[in-house]
Amino acid sequence: MAPEINLPGPMSLIDNTKGQLVVNPEALKILSAITQPVVVVAIVGLYRTGKSYLMNKLAGKKNGFSLGSTVKSHTKGIWMWCVPHPKKPEHTLVLLDTEGLGDIEKGDNENDSWIFALAILLSSTFVYNSMGTINQQAMDQLHYVTELTDRIKANSSPGNNSVDDSADFVSFFPAFVWTLRDFTLELEVDGEPITADDYLELSLKLRKGTDKKSKSFNDPRLCIRKFFPKRKCFVFDWPAPKKYLAHLEQLKEEELNPDFIEQVAEFCSYILSHSNVKTLSGGIPVNGPRLESLVLTYVNAISSGDLPCMENAVLALAQIENSAAVEKAIAHYEQQMGQKVQLPTETLQELLDLHRDSEREAIEVFMKNSFKDVDQMFQRKLGAQLEARRDDFCKQNSKASSDCCMALLQDIFGPLEEDVKQGTFSKPGGYRLFTQKLQELKNKYYQVPRKGIQVNYTAKEVLKKYLESKEDVADALLQTDQSLSEKEKAIEVERIKAESAEAAKKMLEEIQKKNEEMMEQKEKSYQEHVKQLTEKMERDRAQLMAEQEKTLALKLQEQERLLKEGFENESKRLQKDIWDIQMRSKSLEPICNIL
Repeated sequence: MAPEINLPGPMSLIDNTKGQLVVNPEALKILSAITQPVVVVAIVGLYRTGKSYLMNKLAGKKNGFSLGSTVKSHTKGIWMWCVPHPKKPEHTLVLLDTEGLGDIEKGDNENDSWIFALAILLSSTFVYNSMGTINQQAMDQLHYVTELTDRIKANSSPGNNSVDDSADFVSFFPAFVWTLRDFTLELEVDGEPITADDYLELSLKLRKGTDKKSKSFNDPRLCIRKFFPKRKCFVFDWPAPKKYLAHLEQLKEEELNPDFIEQVAEFCSYILSHSNVKTLSGGIPVNGPRLESLVLTYVNAISSGDLPCMENAVLALAQIENSAAVEKAIAHYEQQMGQKVQLPTETLQELLDLHRDSEREAIEVFMKNSFKDVDQMFQRKLGAQLEARRDDFCKQNSKASSDCCMALLQDIFGPLEEDVKQGTFSKPGGYRLFTQKLQELKNKYYQVPRKGIQVNYTAKEVLKKYLESKEDVADALLQTDQSLSEKEKAIEVERIKAESAEAAKKMLEEIQKKNEEMMEQKEKSYQEHVKQLTEKMERDRAQLMAEQEKTLALKLQEQERLLKEGFENESKRLQKDIWDIQMRSKSLEPICNIL
């Protein structure tokens, strides 16, 4: 179970000091510790419109985000509050309260635009809070939405960064919720009741005409419709008599307007139930460290004078996480091998089998923790490191086995060497006694278990080298043994030569067998990488297909609305988005057709 992060109160995430956006490192530490998926709800709107009150209610608290009580904007920059999600176990709710837009003291519309853009980039649900009704003034105040393509890049490619290319943005952008405070109109049309959502859609209807006034009217509405195909609206009555509004958080529930209480409860219930986990392209869920990386990447881009690029942010995050995924996989491999392997192993194949099991688990760890591994660069790095560690284990195994065999040789053949020094075999018939004793000790050597891989390969090589080092002794005994005729001595020399040749042949066969086992292991390793890569790519393809289908359904729904309203030209422009999505879906052919 992932640890819960429960901040006792909000803290600054991005400070706005003299028009400069600066990330708060303490807030990043908090995010880096959140291993759970995060649901990120950001609220944006004009200053002094009650944004902070709604965010406190979402946190389940009366106090938290500062409400203020004057005409001055009280929240500066972007503040963050991380709490356990009340309706989604094992999830963290991250609430982002933003600096009020349009603060007369600040007088910096560009700074407001960046705050607006960051709130969209970081959230999975974006709440726009305004006062009164949705009229042209409200739309004019929402001019930031028409500037999004001037503030955000979907990808690093030149061009393809306009409203007409909104398909690139939709997969990254959050759900849109418009909250209307102090709403006094009756929700009805032609005497028939309508919902707040109906009211929003009616307010987003376009005006026919190509003149400047029509364009000014249509632009913000068109941007909302294209960038935010999933949208929702809530209306709120006055919360209390005006004289009490300055101390809203101090009022008891019975002192508040019952309708307002019910409306706030409905809003909170919807947000907590319907707000999704923040995801990256392809449905990759965002946790605290990933959100931390996005914050840094976007703010650094703004500070350096560049446009925040969603594709670059994801690639930068992938670099960080894929490097960490390789380290995790290697650490898991070494842990498993450390637990399973007892050097020396009896055979090389025993070691290779243990390596293969640990390698498979290591690749699984990598696949679980990696994403967007372009051209499988990091998986290839993992493969190279696993191969190097396998070779290192083979070397360690060989050395351990060699050391074991050498110690065994000294133990078994030590008394024989002492007998030679004492002249035990320097007598007639001594050579035969020596060779008989030598054979007995060789058999004893082979019968000792757990000598390691050397029993099949280097054990013979170690013994062979040892016996070769004693050939002078055997030859001297042979030549001085008076009980043997010259013919018998010659026959014995030929026998020794034949044995040496046979031993050399077997050694060559062992080397060939070892090489074959290593080549077979390399092929198995390659097939394991391909198998797990294929499975991951298939899962990613399915996620992308689901995401594309969801976006396509929303786009088709919007196109149908435009046709019903008689805006054929806008419908045709939207068709480009639909065509792009359909072509991307076709390109996501089954992995088996690619590999």
